[in-house]
Amino acid sequence: MSAVGTVAFDEYGRPFIILRDQESKSRLSGIDAIKSHILAAKTVASTVRTSLGPNGLDKMMVSPDGEVTVTNDGATILDKMDVSHQIAKLMVELSKSQDDEIGDGTTGVVVLAGALLEQAEELIDRGIHPIRIADGYETAMRVALAKLDEIADDFPIDAKNTENLVQVAMTTLGSKIVTKCHRQFAEIAVNAIMSVADFDRKDVDFELIKVEGKQGGKLEDSQLIKGVLIDKDMSHPQMPKTIKNAKLAILTCPFEPPKPKTKHKLDVTSAEDYRKLQEYERKKFHEMVQQVKDAGANLAICQWGFDDEANHLLFQNDLPAVRWVGGPEIELIAIATGGRIVPRFSELTSEKLGDAGIVRELTFGTTKDRMLVIEGCKNTKAVTIFLRGGNKMIVDEAKRSVHDALCVIRNLVRDSRVVYGGGACEIACAIAVNKSADMNPSLEQYAMRAYGQALETIPLALAENSGLNPIETLSDIRAQQVNSNNSHLGIDCLQQGSPNMKEQHVLETLAGKKQQISLATQLVRMILKIDDVRSPGEGQ
Repeated sequence: MSAVGTVAFDEYGRPFIILRDQESKSRLSGIDAIKSHILAAKTVASTVRTSLGPNGLDKMMVSPDGEVTVTNDGATILDKMDVSHQIAKLMVELSKSQDDEIGDGTTGVVVLAGALLEQAEELIDRGIHPIRIADGYETAMRVALAKLDEIADDFPIDAKNTENLVQVAMTTLGSKIVTKCHRQFAEIAVNAIMSVADFDRKDVDFELIKVEGKQGGKLEDSQLIKGVLIDKDMSHPQMPKTIKNAKLAILTCPFEPPKPKTKHKLDVTSAEDYRKLQEYERKKFHEMVQQVKDAGANLAICQWGFDDEANHLLFQNDLPAVRWVGGPEIELIAIATGGRIVPRFSELTSEKLGDAGIVRELTFGTTKDRMLVIEGCKNTKAVTIFLRGGNKMIVDEAKRSVHDALCVIRNLVRDSRVVYGGGACEIACAIAVNKSADMNPSLEQYAMRAYGQALETIPLALAENSGLNPIETLSDIRAQQVNSNNSHLGIDCLQQGSPNMKEQHVLETLAGKKQQISLATQLVRMILKIDDVRSPGEGQ
């Protein structure tokens, strides 16, 4: 018998080793398990806490392939982090849920969840059972959500006067890399949403908004294109660069002779046979080009490529063409131009053509890069946001920033109520929760007070990241809110001399803030109820 195990024999007399690692398996249960969960969650929350707010710091993540990402978007930071702890993975999922549902507040939701767990740890050390803490948090959450409803302001959405929406988008973009031209980006996001929003259903179809980026140029060169932008150029350099009143044939069939669908092969044994084959190919190409022209098309958009001979024939027959256009782009072009995607040349008719006012080729300075813009479309709802930036990292971060702004404006179309940022609504909720705790005779009052303290972590982190004295600033704002009963007072992160967030136009959507508080609370309640962790394959 060895120190690590013992030898046994199977029914055929073959030896195998039974390892004695069962007792050395780490398995946590009870309060130790809960404390381990809290430690993991606190570590994740402290990582992203410094990225909160307009003065939050960026993080640089390097993938195993050496690809560098620089961002302060909470969801992206956590997604790129390689976490192995089970609870840390739950925090990543929490941030992802907030990003999928709301699009903004991904850092705040993780910071809040970490703060709630940190407060819970102190209560557990004082002997309060985790279930009582979870119940107290649930009660406090209901008080906080009711307070948010009470202090929310209605924001009428008017497609003609979008200044209100621009202010909300600017709050979202204030902490992003595009902050130097965030008014321009806010207007781009608002105009894009206004172009595609369905105000009757109170919803926005994001499929109609395409975000395209191209490195080179400045952030200020970014623009909104009322149409479709595709990263392609005309298939022949001498084809016209601008086509007015374009009739588009949108094809998913290649410009090539049909292949025989048999296993037989064709042997070319003489020059005469080769000439016959060449003539057959040319005739087929002519037929295809003629079918497109007969339908009335003056531009062919093809999903597949075609060889130089077909390309030359298209040029000779004055039929401009674009090749290798991807599936999503083909669909967007079809939606925008009102055309039908045609899988066979024989099915092409004039009714299936798409209409566009102008199709033009964009060129970028001295580079050879070219892109096609399809504008003046039949369906004016399809738009493209075209972003520029000095390098790939800036373009990628600009895309993430614009996505957040688009999501926030969409949420306002769904529910037009707003609350005030800069930690103002969190302080108001914390005051309301503490008042409610004072009237609660049960043990849950301790958990409710802890919840109030956790809510104040957001303004505390904002003050800290802005270089202010966090405790003094928070105490001062809290006292002002209580004395004046004004829930618009928050942390003056941008040092503009007034803590009134209404005057500073620092706005957040009510739906986003409510989602943030309820998601964080639900996750914390779940973590507090996990008191045993077993890995797969462990003993019974």
